[in-house]
Parts: sequence; C-alpha cells; structure tokens
Amino acid sequence: MRRKFLCASLLSLTWGVAVLAHVGSPDVFLEGKAGPYQLFATVRPPMVIPGVAELEVRSESPGVTEIRAAPMPIAGAGAKFAPVPDKLERSREDRQFFTGTLWMMAPGSWQVRITANGDKGRGTVAVPVPSVALATKKMRPMLGGLLSIMGLFIVAGVVAMAGAAVREGKVEPGRPIPAENNRKAKAAMVVAFFIVAGAIWIGNKWWNAEAASYGQQVYKPLIMKPALDAQGVLTLTLSDPGWFSPKNAVDYRRMLFTRTTDDLVPDHNHLMHLYLIRQPGLDFVYHLHPVQTRTGVFSLALPKMASGEYRLYADIVHASGFPETLVSRLEVPEGLPGRSLAGDDASGSSTAWDTSPAGVTDFNLPDGYVMHWIQNTQEIHARVPYLFRFTLADSAGRPARDVQLYMGMLGHAAFVKTDGTVFAHIHPSGSVSMAAMDLAQAQSGTAGSEMKGMDMPAMNMETMSAPSREGLPNEVSFPYGFPTTGRYRIFVQMKHGDSVETGVFDANVT
Repeated sequence: MRRKFLCASLLSLTWGVAVLAHVGSPDVFLEGKAGPYQLFATVRPPMVIPGVAELEVRSESPGVTEIRAAPMPIAGAGAKFAPVPDKLERSREDRQFFTGTLWMMAPGSWQVRITANGDKGRGTVAVPVPSVALATKKMRPMLGGLLSIMGLFIVAGVVAMAGAAVREGKVEPGRPIPAENNRKAKAAMVVAFFIVAGAIWIGNKWWNAEAASYGQQVYKPLIMKPALDAQGVLTLTLSDPGWFSPKNAVDYRRMLFTRTTDDLVPDHNHLMHLYLIRQPGLDFVYHLHPVQTRTGVFSLALPKMASGEYRLYADIVHASGFPETLVSRLEVPEGLPGRSLAGDDASGSSTAWDTSPAGVTDFNLPDGYVMHWIQNTQEIHARVPYLFRFTLADSAGRPARDVQLYMGMLGHAAFVKTDGTVFAHIHPSGSVSMAAMDLAQAQSGTAGSEMKGMDMPAMNMETMSAPSREGLPNEVSFPYGFPTTGRYRIFVQMKHGDSVETGVFDANVT
C-alpha cells in the first residue's frame, strides 16, 4: 500500500503541468446570455505568462453586429477598472462568429468580459479564466543553431574591429604599418575576445537565473495523498508543493493571486467533487463529495465499490475563484465494506471502453430509463467546440417527466480520455466553476445573466425540450471541445425522481 501511495504522489507531480481547472484540457467553454443574446464563448489561455489568449465567440441569437472583449482580474482593485475592450473580428463566411486575441499579463483568477452589441441593444457576460504558466517554451534547434552562427560572426567581427582600430587607426593612408602596431593589435584582439567572452558568460548567467525564476512560477497543483482504512473510510490529505510562495512571486502577482489549503469555497454546495474511475477499462465511475474534517484534510466513507485500481480526480475552488483538479490513484481491495449512496453521490457502470464500440447513442439505465445522445455530426474533431446534447426517456420510451435538478443543474458530465491524460468536469453552462462564475458576474455587474441549464430563474427555456410536470426539460447540453485526438468516454448524470442516473458514451476524436 505504501508503494501505491508513493506512486500516487509521483503521479500528481508528473501531471502538474497538465492539471489546472481540468486535467489536460486547458480551454475554457461557456454558454450563457449577454443581455438578450445567447453566446457560446471559447477561451484558449496561453501556455506562458505573459501570453496571448485566443478568443472565439459564436452568437446563437440573431442581430449581433459587434462583440468586444477585455481581460481583467476576477476580483480586487483591477476588476473595478476595466481596460478598453478590443473589438473581435467578424468572420466573412459566418457572420455570427467572432474571433480575437487578448493579453494575459499575470497569473491568477481572470475574467474575460464580453460585450455584445446588436439590434436588441447591449449585453455583457464575464467568462472566468484561470491564467497561469503551464510550461516554459524552449527555443527550436534550427533557430538556436542560426543564432549561434550569427553570434560567432558578431564575436569575430568585434575582435577584428578591435585589432584593426589599434593596427591601422592612426596610420596615414598609403603608409606602411609599423611592426609595433601589429603586436599591439594582437594584444588588443586578445583583450577584446576576453571582454566579449566575459560579457557572454555574464549574460548567460543572468539568463539562466531568469529562466530558473520563471520556472518556479510554472503551475504546480496541490498534492493529494489518499489513505484507505479497513472500514472503507477514505482520507484525502492536501499539501502545497511550494508553488507561488512569497519567495518566488513578485508583489503585484501575489496581489492578483493566492492559494492555500484553507481558502476553499463551495462549488454548488460542496467543497470537493471527487470522481473515482476504475482503470483501465473506465467501466465503473463514482461521483462523491468528501467532507472537510480539518484544514487540508477531507474524508468520506466509500460506497460499495467494485475492487480494482481507480484514478481519482478532485475538483476544488479557492476563494479567489481559482479552480484546480487534483489527481491521484487508489487501490480498492475486494470485500471492502461500503455504505449505500446518499445525497448527491452517484455511480455508474458499463462495459470496458475497449470492448464497447464508439458512436452508440442510447444507454440503457438500471431502472429501465434510457439516456440518448443527440449527435449533430458523424465526426468529432479535436480543438473544435461542440454542444453535446443528451435526453432522458422513461421505460416506455416517452420523454421523462419527473426530471429534477442535480445540484442545481439539469446535469453534470465528465469527459475522460481513456489513457487518463484528459479529464474535464463540465456543467450545462460550460467548463467554468460556479463559484468563479458568481465572482465574475458580481464584479461585472451581470449577476442576472442567464446560464444555461442552471436553476429555474436562470434557465434558458427556449432551447430546451419536453418540459416535465415541474417545468424541467428532459434535455441537457454541455459546451465542450476535446483538446486532443483519441478515444474518450463521456459520463453524463441526470436526475429524475430520487434517482441520479449515469449514462456512459464513447467517442472517437479525429
């Protein structure tokens, strides 16, 4: 067991570059209303800070003539003084599609404030965007070789000019060069060479120091260590690897961003959302909600689970609005006692992904209900945003009329790559956390903006179908785009009556 926990810790450190709000899925997706206009926004944050973020906005409502956007901190003094927004470029082929770029100047919790103008007036929506350096960019070998050759020419030129200046600088044109000048020229060239070499050495030392300082700012997630006792109680201990401490962060950056293990805030009523997915088949999934017992420590009694090795993905949100997904591994032995599922906890199972064909759109649930995936395209491509739509039907094949909100939403979805390199917990409004969304909307003065699939006051009923007796539709959609090609498994959770159902679907991304 000790060896497995050590492997889990090393895994967390190995995935540190890929883990942020989600694992290996850095792009941010949001569907919501900017005043009278329904927008689908995609923000692709930069890998390095400062860096340029890419922004794509599609208006799902007609009449939008102009979209502007501005980046700013999600909270603090910077959130009160918005910069002049940049105008996005409107596509000539698709007049509802707008693109642009924005500078992210410092790490922390940011928002992209989007303003839409059109024939129905003006509307604003804020998109929370976690902005941190995920890597250091290395120079391409070809460019490095070219610069080295140019550097040699410059060094040789400086040395040659120093020799020529001493040897010929004071000699009249046409006069022979004294032998003494030749000796002085050689000495000058030697001195010039050592001066240039010393300057290069000092510059290299400075450059390495700056690179090391920047390397300390590359994002490292909180470390999560699991411990499972004989009674089936799982304890998760969070610790900070030391990233972004005052030792390696300048003052203005600390003002924009802080992170500890005791600054967590609830995200739809829970401090932690924990997914446990059995490996390697991804055939069992559990969506649980550990309780914080003390600072940085969470605990819960596991439900009755199939034995095997599980990957753990834990979603948390800091008070600054900065979200993180922590990762680890856990071995669940046979015969472990377990409780019944209760509250918002949910589970699901299916055949292993490698024995299940991709593209199957109907999933039969244990109680006779059926979840259906409405596919609008036969092929799914990487780095393309889509709306993934799902419906719930009862045992008679009719639209489910007893749909309930699941943690304040019409559903939850997890998009998982079969090799474990991608995990994204998606809401009907997108990939952003609700805690960060609340902060961003409050700062931008758009607290009343509609977020699709949320509780009744904020629901966009125009795009829903088959309302139940309680007025809830039997359809939910999730905005998301796969970051890389490969095989993925999609876990979709919807609630009807007192049952939380989990549908399992497979997708090939080309």
